[in-house]
Amino acid sequence: MVESIILIPFIAGWIVFFLPKTAGRRILVITGVIHLLLSVLLWIKRPGAIFAAYFAVSPEGLLSLIVISLLFFFISIYSTAYLKAAEIQSENIFTGSMLLFLSTMTMVTLSDHIMVMWIAIEATTLASAPLIYTYRTSESLEATWKYVLICSVGIAMALLGSVLITVAMDAGKVDAPVSFSGLAAVAKTLDPQWLKAGFVFILVGYGTKMGLAPMHTWLPDAHNEAPSPASALLSGVLLNCAYLGIFKTNKIMHAAGLGDFSGSILMIFGLISMLAAATFILKQTEYKRLLAYSSIENMGIIAFGTGIGGIGVYGAMICLIHHSLIKSSLFLTSGNILLGYRCKIIQNIGALVYRMPRTFIAFFAGFVAISGFPPFGMFIGEMFIVMGAFRNGHHVGAVIFMGTICIIFAGLANQIMSISFEDSKRKHRMHMVNKMLWPQYVLLLTSVVLSFWMPDTLYTTIVEAITSIGGGV
Repeated sequence: MVESIILIPFIAGWIVFFLPKTAGRRILVITGVIHLLLSVLLWIKRPGAIFAAYFAVSPEGLLSLIVISLLFFFISIYSTAYLKAAEIQSENIFTGSMLLFLSTMTMVTLSDHIMVMWIAIEATTLASAPLIYTYRTSESLEATWKYVLICSVGIAMALLGSVLITVAMDAGKVDAPVSFSGLAAVAKTLDPQWLKAGFVFILVGYGTKMGLAPMHTWLPDAHNEAPSPASALLSGVLLNCAYLGIFKTNKIMHAAGLGDFSGSILMIFGLISMLAAATFILKQTEYKRLLAYSSIENMGIIAFGTGIGGIGVYGAMICLIHHSLIKSSLFLTSGNILLGYRCKIIQNIGALVYRMPRTFIAFFAGFVAISGFPPFGMFIGEMFIVMGAFRNGHHVGAVIFMGTICIIFAGLANQIMSISFEDSKRKHRMHMVNKMLWPQYVLLLTSVVLSFWMPDTLYTTIVEAITSIGGGV
């Protein structure tokens, strides 16, 4: 079952490439349903993998997998309506790439071998690049090349980091599997200097894919040029996959007694990312880029919370789940706005509350949610991170954290209010609108429900994942 959940979307994706243009829509949804069912079964039974040396079911992997599968299911349903309204030339390439993207992201969540993880994260780049180039414009071509080149350089650094960790094994005269679970078991016998060097390179490498500043420069362009369903996957899911590579390496660092070293670096990169996002959000002119910089902020929040340890790690995991739900909803809703206005420029879009009232509700609720207001879960996650920072003596970091969140909220509020209530500078004739909105509402509702009630199995899985790096409630 473990390997089949990777193979099914992989095979379906290659089949779709050779089918008629619109045939992939149904396969997209059917594969999404099958993948979600298999993910739930995997969550319940937690079987062993056939290739146990390369794949394993870990708590953090399961958590990422169920988020990926749930989001892809709703995004695939939305995509059927979006593709009917949008003008996409090679639709079979788009739907096929979506399925291959799902396969590679699933492979990331189930990878235990350190090199298989690297291969899987690199494969996500290759599978998702055609999604960014969907509209075949000069801007999308530039964004695609930037995405491929910057992420490939980052992944090359992650490869070097992985090699350095194997050097730490040789220097410590350790004979163990080159897997995250195997290395964590013998971490205290690894050479600490090589281990530190390996972590730094892996953090910078996978941090590039995660969107941490200053390696984030590909992200706004890619999210802005990709069709909205692809943007939802890139922001809500792909960034989590890169974080998973960092998280698993951080487990090895903690097992080796080097948690303070890795935690400090994570906090620094987290705060830098938040400050970079705050700087660009204040002057942003396009709403999809605005959402992209918000994702950079949230990845910074997650990195900062992970670095703090204790209850901060629990808050980071809460933010990880709710950011995926909320940001996917926002990017899908932005697709409705783009189809209606045929424009991405904020100052040319206005009176959303009057022209597209149902879309406005989803968009404004998403803004409230991602800004960290109750009853949405981002509020709870950020509260735990701040509590963790003060408990562990990181008072300066906590102040910077809270101040940056306030600045980002002010920037987001200014732009969202303009889109929602002010008259645009350009008069628009409303185009054919995608009326599909219920997936966005369900994603937002899920965030609200999880804020008040979390299933015991989900809570237990989160605690199992974070205990190994000093996390807890």
